[in-house]
Amino acid sequence: MKIAVIAHLKYPIAQPFSGGLEMHTHFLACALQARGHAVTLFASKGSQATCRVEAVCPPTGIALDDVSEARIDAQEHAAYAAIMDAVARGGFDLVHNNSLHPLPLLRAPELRVPMVTALHTPPFEPFVRGVKARADDMPFAVVSESLAEEWKPFLRETRLIGNGIDLDAFAYQPKASGQRHAIWTGRLVPEKGPHLAIDAARAAGLPLVFAGPVSNAAYWSEEILPRLGPDVTYLGHLSHRELAQRVGEAHVAICTPRWEEPFGLVVAEAIACGTPVAAFSRGAIPDILDGSCGALALADDVEGLGRAIRVAVELDRHACRRRAEHLFDANTMTDRYEALYRAEILRFATLRVGKASRPACAEGGLPAELFDDA
Repeated sequence: MKIAVIAHLKYPIAQPFSGGLEMHTHFLACALQARGHAVTLFASKGSQATCRVEAVCPPTGIALDDVSEARIDAQEHAAYAAIMDAVARGGFDLVHNNSLHPLPLLRAPELRVPMVTALHTPPFEPFVRGVKARADDMPFAVVSESLAEEWKPFLRETRLIGNGIDLDAFAYQPKASGQRHAIWTGRLVPEKGPHLAIDAARAAGLPLVFAGPVSNAAYWSEEILPRLGPDVTYLGHLSHRELAQRVGEAHVAICTPRWEEPFGLVVAEAIACGTPVAAFSRGAIPDILDGSCGALALADDVEGLGRAIRVAVELDRHACRRRAEHLFDANTMTDRYEALYRAEILRFATLRVGKASRPACAEGGLPAELFDDA
């Protein structure tokens, strides 16, 4: 297939990844290209992938003091309009929409090719406006059951396709390394709660190392810097390879979302390395972790999380890896998206020719492989 992948424009789709959505988009585009599809990734400047990349604007999530929100909104709107114009001219067979903007959804009927949209966040405006406009004529994939529940007021039906990770990149490490310690990874922003991870690690009596981009300078200055000390080490914004190595070396990983986490890739990455996880019980995290690979605490309960850390650090690392292999193999995720693409291309073609039978569609010239597994 010739596939257009539309990314969000907040951060580049490139290493070191700003977050889980950037990593997911990069992996999916590259995996589809490796499977023989002709993929074009529409993303912000600085994006890199093994497929063709069309960079349309500077990253809009990198705050500049002299740029207003209204100007950023206008920049994003113009960029997505340019993307949709390019997609309409590009002769694509299918569009995979990974953006967080309503415009690709609102303009989808102009393309005259099928579009699949993956939902990675809870509902928010104005994105909801675009989703509601396409609720009856486009398939929507969600990354977790908890996220499906949040979208129920707007969508009668969604397809559950959980995020996958590269199990080779996040390789199993049967033994942790060095002094017993904990790790936290992610964007350093209030909604990820790294300051609570520092407090909880201290409550558990473990040193903490943490890594990720400083995405909120005020939060760093007010909440993180005052907590640094000999038992808390900032590793910087690590490459994919360095991150996997550090996570695998840790005795326990900590996850502290302060919102209903739609998935939690950092949790899946940790258990793939064999590192058990202590986390707040929010969003999809209870679906990822069970008692074999993690321990949960109530949301924002630092003392409870400290107790969960002491439990998790004793769990079996091989059991962690087994669960990751069972639930989060990126090859399985890619298989499911390909099956959804085939089914949607077939449905879209059937609607266009106005015939519902398979023989009629086949006579219309559709390639036979579209019917496999559809």
